[in-house]
Amino acid sequence: MSFRSLSFQRCLQTFVASSFNSKDKTYRYFSSNPAFALQQPRKASYNEDENGDMEWKKLGFGPVSTDFMYSMKCCEDGKFVQGNLTHYGNIEFSPFAAVLNYGQGIIEGLKVNRKEDGRLLLFRPDQHALRMKMGAQRMCMPSPSIHQFIHAVKQTALANIRWVPPPGKGSLYIRPLLIGSGPVLGVGPAPEYMFLTYASPVGNYFKQGKTPLSLYVEEEEVRAFSGGVGGVKSVSNYGPVLKALVRAKTLGFSDVLYLDSVNKKYLEEVSASNIFTLKGNVISTPPTSGTILPGITRKSIIEIALGLGFQVEERSISVHELTEADEVFCTGTAVGVAAVGSVTYRGTRFEFKVGENTVCQALGSTLVGIQTGLTEDKKEWIINIH
Repeated sequence: MSFRSLSFQRCLQTFVASSFNSKDKTYRYFSSNPAFALQQPRKASYNEDENGDMEWKKLGFGPVSTDFMYSMKCCEDGKFVQGNLTHYGNIEFSPFAAVLNYGQGIIEGLKVNRKEDGRLLLFRPDQHALRMKMGAQRMCMPSPSIHQFIHAVKQTALANIRWVPPPGKGSLYIRPLLIGSGPVLGVGPAPEYMFLTYASPVGNYFKQGKTPLSLYVEEEEVRAFSGGVGGVKSVSNYGPVLKALVRAKTLGFSDVLYLDSVNKKYLEEVSASNIFTLKGNVISTPPTSGTILPGITRKSIIEIALGLGFQVEERSISVHELTEADEVFCTGTAVGVAAVGSVTYRGTRFEFKVGENTVCQALGSTLVGIQTGLTEDKKEWIINIH
């Protein structure tokens, strides 16, 4: 089987090897090309001049063209071979590609943060790799091994190191993408696959920054249904939310809160994040039973909350329970931990506690502290990249 789906301009030919120090969870990189300085170990210091004229204060959540991306292809035996870095650019493949015609694709998203000493921190990349493998199985796709996934993410982060925002000014968002790139006409799995990782520096996901969200409960459109792919990060998951999302934003809301497809009664997800409610000392979130994405941030917040002494329930939450909730918040890699100030349901607006001294703030601060190296990582969630 020939692999002609992918062509890049100005392809950078380099061999890169990495070594992993399991004791301190640190990766160091070496290149056979001395001119490729981005692959050399860097000093543990940070110079803002490395980032050129980037205005970090204006950084939002949108595509910024960085320097390099990492690509890997699938062999005939269904296994991915060693990939390589190339200059960031457009890709080409057949109009018959399975991802274009039938949506055979899986995405992931994770962030790299910079410490004050210049080191780069990766948060739980193994969990993202596992989630991609699970999603790939559902979509009848081969997937990179966990090692290959993490290696690709590390390579992409290091190669684009000058695009990692200064401490406290944002993150480098890395997007792993697994697609059926091979041509098909009848419905069926692709004959070949492509795995890419590329990056963009990002700030706050929502345009209003850290202002509490105002959500609109959608009753007509549904995000997912039982037996579908709502529980995996399929590329086909996000198109269906656009109609309701555009309508809600036109009305002045931040985002949409979806209900279950059967009863139109139970909370499911926001467009791209999980939902939590708080009543007293009890934190509740809908179970990931097939229609809800098992978020890595969701999982982390549950563990943090339990460690702080909260009771956490994964259960069905009726939309009517919002009338009694003290706090509501969303979690996701892109959004972080975002406080919800209000939810509007059938014309009635329910408001919740936000701001200082809230549980949402405490959980979010703890998470960010671990992600940015300001708080001791007792759970071994962080990988240091040198």
